[in-house]
Amino acid sequence: MLERLIIIHNIIKSGLYPNVKQLMRLYCEQTGYSKVGEATINRDLNTLRIYFHAPLEFDKQKGGYYYIDDNFDFALNNISTDDIFYLSAAKTLLSSFDGSPVYKAISDVIDFVTDTQCVGKSNLLKRIAVPPVPKVVTNEDVWKKILHSLQENLVVKFDYNGRWNPETTHRKFAPYQILMENGYCFLFGYDFDRDSERIFYLSRVRNLEVTNEHFDLPEDFEFHSRSGGGKFGAFMTDDIVNFEIDFYGEARQYVKDCIWADNQEITDIEEEEKTRIKFSSTQWLKVKEWILAQGANAIPRGPKWFVDDWKNTVQEMMENLKNM
Repeated sequence: MLERLIIIHNIIKSGLYPNVKQLMRLYCEQTGYSKVGEATINRDLNTLRIYFHAPLEFDKQKGGYYYIDDNFDFALNNISTDDIFYLSAAKTLLSSFDGSPVYKAISDVIDFVTDTQCVGKSNLLKRIAVPPVPKVVTNEDVWKKILHSLQENLVVKFDYNGRWNPETTHRKFAPYQILMENGYCFLFGYDFDRDSERIFYLSRVRNLEVTNEHFDLPEDFEFHSRSGGGKFGAFMTDDIVNFEIDFYGEARQYVKDCIWADNQEITDIEEEEKTRIKFSSTQWLKVKEWILAQGANAIPRGPKWFVDDWKNTVQEMMENLKNM
């Protein structure tokens, strides 16, 4: 529809005084489509009048449409060069989600909006890039069904193979949100079989069925309220954990570069050549992976159970090294 509206607007704006038949012909010539309905063009003309307040009139003598205000312009035709640049840059930044239906949909919209402008894409766009990342392919049929269930608050059923349980389980689920993280898509909501909120990796969902059963969406359904203030991605537990971690060497600056949690406290302890961070989060597994990624430059100090779990993981790594 937007494509038709822009083309119709530009034809009228050019001063040709086109009638509906001429608009149908010119539209097909510009797009390469074989046909477009007369009723469709009439609806588009009404859309221009009603929703875009176009000063559109029909000149009986000239037998076609024109604008009584020569200064009127269609809203999409007023996008600035800077806006076109930022829209195109947004597409680049979203490229880590290439392989998911949401990327294709957003990319098509951005391409349409920017391509309708008579402005060349800035060479500066080549100076903005996303480093190559693993490509995750999301099943488009599953994606469409999930969107339908989100729109109507409908319960879904599906088969799932989890990270810790490779055997297939059947789930009945009330989806609250789609979570997007580093190219991955997750489904957050209420698991009826576990009687608790859960996160599922969307690419592992199989045989998804949207039921006719409605569910009540909680007022506080948003995932960020479950993270306990942490900013470590799509993971959560029921309990908020107070972490204390020491960073050494080059990791000292690294930990100061970002906000990792809402209540973080960062302290340099120069006499011990380390930087300590304290914060709260429900995402203990992600926090452990974050620490392990820093190797010998990060050591957890609390809570004790978390430190013990980290030690066990390091010891297992050492055993694997011995067995090489």
